[in-house]
Amino acid sequence: MLASDFGSGQVLWSMLWFFLFFIWIWILITVFADIFRSHDLSGWAKAIWVIFVIVVPYLGVFVYLIARGHKMSEHAIEAAQAQDAAAKDYIRDAAGTSKSPAEELNHLAELKDKGVIDEAEFQKLKAKVVS
Repeated sequence: MLASDFGSGQVLWSMLWFFLFFIWIWILITVFADIFRSHDLSGWAKAIWVIFVIVVPYLGVFVYLIARGHKMSEHAIEAAQAQDAAAKDYIRDAAGTSKSPAEELNHLAELKDKGVIDEAEFQKLKAKVVS
């Protein structure tokens, strides 16, 4: 009964509105994530941005995108680089391609010579590297 009242134009119109609503929710989530991820904003500035976006959602998001859009891309690049570095470290550790035992012992000897670690710590770490 209800489907007979819907024409193909109405279905297209409803799909368009659903798509725009979905995009709006995605932008809102992205803006909130960037607000809380920003290290250059103080706690009060974050609170003001959140209140602004909640009270006046459309205007708040658009103003945020205009005012801090360049910072959003910088934060995304930093997050991607940190995730890439963490993945590379994990792969390096899992594959066992970290420093060779000789390099580790050389590094430990340098730390001991500089006085960063004492003889007992040096022996303990040396035993760990050798085994």
